[in-house]
Amino acid sequence: MLRSILLGLVVCCLGLVGFVGYRAYEFLSLPPASPGETKTVLIEPGQSFEATAKMLAAEGVVRDADGLRLLARLTDKAGKVKAGEFEVSTGWTPTQLLDFLTTSKGVQHKLAAPEGLPMRQIARLAEEAGLCSAAAFLKAASDPKLLAKYDIPAATAEGFLFPNTYLFTRKRGDDGTYVVEAMLKEFRRQAEAVWPGDKPAGKNLLAAVTLASIVEKETGVDAERPRVAGVFVNRLAKGMLLQTDPTIIYGLGEKFNGNLTRANLEDTANPYNTYVRPGLPPGPICSPGLKSLQAVAAPEAHDLYYFVATGEGEHKFSKTLDEHVNAVNKYQRGRGKK
Repeated sequence: MLRSILLGLVVCCLGLVGFVGYRAYEFLSLPPASPGETKTVLIEPGQSFEATAKMLAAEGVVRDADGLRLLARLTDKAGKVKAGEFEVSTGWTPTQLLDFLTTSKGVQHKLAAPEGLPMRQIARLAEEAGLCSAAAFLKAASDPKLLAKYDIPAATAEGFLFPNTYLFTRKRGDDGTYVVEAMLKEFRRQAEAVWPGDKPAGKNLLAAVTLASIVEKETGVDAERPRVAGVFVNRLAKGMLLQTDPTIIYGLGEKFNGNLTRANLEDTANPYNTYVRPGLPPGPICSPGLKSLQAVAAPEAHDLYYFVATGEGEHKFSKTLDEHVNAVNKYQRGRGKK
């Protein structure tokens, strides 16, 4: 009788071991689906592995959240899973999944912001890149705390969103803070290189970036930028109006239809109208690139006060109004320019 009981217990234990072994084999060797399906999952910074395992199970990427937790603990990978957005497959085994989540950089979203764009256009690019809505971007770019963190001497980040190509891991929700912050951080890094040890601050920094933004819009030729900056420096020193079209266009915003009219040039209500308002406009009109910032930091010293586009990408510079008028007649056939 006792022998029969012991034999029964042994059979039960062997059966249990066999069942557990089969379940372990099944969990480790068989993916949830075959063929697999690609799933995009998001792991937040600071998210616990327990929450991650439950999320992966809910998405169908693993069969058993508890099994994944046990596997991660045994392989010492629970604390090595990275935060970010990942494209994973339901055709992977748990071991493949853990290897991927601990080594991959995740999905990187590219934001390519070229030189010369105003903030509202950069916001649209951020939205097109799937990072945040344009509204969320503009809200972050006007956040006083964020601006103060990077010593931005203005009410918005206009002009201080450094143009570059960025790669981002998308965040959950609609918040543009991480995008704006990355661009402000890059501006600070580049500004340190432009003004090593002597970076202007406050109103002086705002004036420098504002002038650089005008230089950025006035010429696409890098070699000309210091000379253009020198022209504006000369005009400011002499109390002359800057008379630069891009500032008016910026002030018009979405109302600009592609043509500047005499009414636009004479509009005193436009705070960015440098044809009627002396000095620099209230703030930058775009994000200037490194070359324009460098040009303003070291403008070319000369006695030039005017320039006009030659129609071939460059400009003709003049010392006097008479010379300038002749250049305008030659290159623009009567179409008035500075």
